[in-house]
Amino acid sequence: MTIKIAPSILAGDYAHMGETVKKLQDNGADYVHCDVMDGNFVPPITFGAQMIEHIRPYTSLPLDCHLMVLDPVSRVEDFVRAGADIITVHAEACKDGLLGALKHIKSFGIKAGAVVNPETSEEALFSAAEIADMLLIMSVHPGWGGQKFITESLGKIERLRNYCVKIGRPGLDIEVDGGVTADNAASVRAAGANVIVAGSAVFRSANMRATIEALRGE
Repeated sequence: MTIKIAPSILAGDYAHMGETVKKLQDNGADYVHCDVMDGNFVPPITFGAQMIEHIRPYTSLPLDCHLMVLDPVSRVEDFVRAGADIITVHAEACKDGLLGALKHIKSFGIKAGAVVNPETSEEALFSAAEIADMLLIMSVHPGWGGQKFITESLGKIERLRNYCVKIGRPGLDIEVDGGVTADNAASVRAAGANVIVAGSAVFRSANMRATIEALRGE
């Protein structure tokens, strides 16, 4: 299974974000992970669709937009227009149901993802596995970068991968977000994740390309 690295610009330089995403592309990233926080679903506020629109011209990489917001369905069209390639929404935030939210995203011709917080069982994603393009396990509590990886996430990833195999979608992308470093990435990959989000590990490294390659297992 192809391993993809999605550095999170949450740890990037907000004053030079265009150059930041270009640097990710130049150093071998596969996606640009965009953590959108509204100050309600999680306490911090980061950025919205306008940031996505502004960084879009600086990279041809897919923009992987993770909406940590209340009522994400109401925001989808703004992010589609801004240039998002993948929009991932939280099961905990979809007031009218996760499947309806995913279908709404896919109606715009882009990829749809579903995510659960550490407190939520991976089973909440089982119904989404039928139609989603990506499933995301949060391995830290959403809202802040630089947190330590929650080791119990490995079991959730493994059970989710096994379920995908069971329903005939063995190659479905499973993303993991939070606390992944070159030291624990092998365990994350072994559990069944193939899309790895890393913020601090990439942006604080002395050699961004080498770190991305290490996360990929090269």
